[in-house]
Amino acid sequence: MVIMNTILYIGEVQSYLTLLGQRLRYAHQLVRDKRWLYPQYHDNEHTKIKKPDELEREMEDPPENVDKSILDRIQGSMVGMALGDALGAPVEFRPPQYLLVNPVTDLHGGGTWGLNKGQFTDDTSMALCLGSSLIARRGFVPYDQLVRYKWWYKNGYMSSTGKCFDIGMATCDSLLEFQRRQKNFAEKYKISLEQLDFLSDFDLLKKFNVYCSNSGIAGNGALMRLAPVPLFFYRQPIAAIEFSGCSGQITHGDQKVYDACRYYGALIVATLHGESKDHLLSEKFYQTHKAWFGNQRLHKDIQMISEGSFKRSGGLMDGIRGKGYIVNALEAALWAFWSDENSFEKGALSAVNLGDDADTTAAIYGQLAGAYYTYKNLPQKWLDHVYAKNFIQCLSKWITYEGSKWYSEHVSSATKKETK
Repeated sequence: MVIMNTILYIGEVQSYLTLLGQRLRYAHQLVRDKRWLYPQYHDNEHTKIKKPDELEREMEDPPENVDKSILDRIQGSMVGMALGDALGAPVEFRPPQYLLVNPVTDLHGGGTWGLNKGQFTDDTSMALCLGSSLIARRGFVPYDQLVRYKWWYKNGYMSSTGKCFDIGMATCDSLLEFQRRQKNFAEKYKISLEQLDFLSDFDLLKKFNVYCSNSGIAGNGALMRLAPVPLFFYRQPIAAIEFSGCSGQITHGDQKVYDACRYYGALIVATLHGESKDHLLSEKFYQTHKAWFGNQRLHKDIQMISEGSFKRSGGLMDGIRGKGYIVNALEAALWAFWSDENSFEKGALSAVNLGDDADTTAAIYGQLAGAYYTYKNLPQKWLDHVYAKNFIQCLSKWITYEGSKWYSEHVSSATKKETK
């Protein structure tokens, strides 16, 4: 099974790219087939976008049943992320000292953004954009991911409020750079603005530089949205881990971002493969899964985390911080998972109560912890209040379904090539 799951991705890149190129040419058909994957509006002037809880009325389940045990983990990861996000949203930017005196003990609304109980912020919105892209393009197309992030930034696509109300500086800068490149690209290749967001010419897409960030940008915005990538590609770990890294670097260019996303993506993949919590948190995790990483070393700061730097019983008092720097964020989320006593509720609250970027730390925690504990074991008292829960659950079914199809077609294509 391990051998099958680790078919040499690098050696089969060309066959995958050929297959991907064929899929991209069906992009416009997908708009008609699944309109809920694209911006829908209440008015002809496109001033009021339909939010996820409104789009869920247009959704249908995949045409075939999916593996229920895997779906339980995928829904656990996606909803767990949304729960962590919503739990921390009211105290986002609050310092640790404030939360030591006023700890969060349950899911509430109000606070920093004045959201309703259970509504999420940019973390989950961007993850929904990413998941929608994987489904719509039936694979990993960074250009389309950036388009959807742009839709969120400009029009409130996948926002819980219909507006982009919370965006990191690094993400904003990268999306502005993306729009600038789009404009220049359209002029150079004589592409109309109406077609620009729906490019389906694979040769053209290869010419577009999707890495829109400077090299030193290492914020946690790349990690907070990661989950859909390892969830979609988990059956092919090498692809899942490489795509996880690339998904972060299109907006956050630092090597630490690439490796933090690869490492955390690998943990989520291993969870879906049924590995124990002890194995996930082992200091030898990277070494025992080295082939998944294409034998590429991790940045030393990420390597230290993989070797257990997060195992500090004092938490905040021992230097764990829920900061916006991706190294701090990764370490904090793993500390919360390590110390949660097998309780999602305890771990999510611990992540939030580190303060600072509370919603993002908890959203990152929720991606892994939700996959590990599964959807059915998330706190019911919180599940009752998750905003657009039906949308996220159905999107998770499509991630499961399309991910399975991608794997079957990719492995079939690779196998046929090997037997020629």
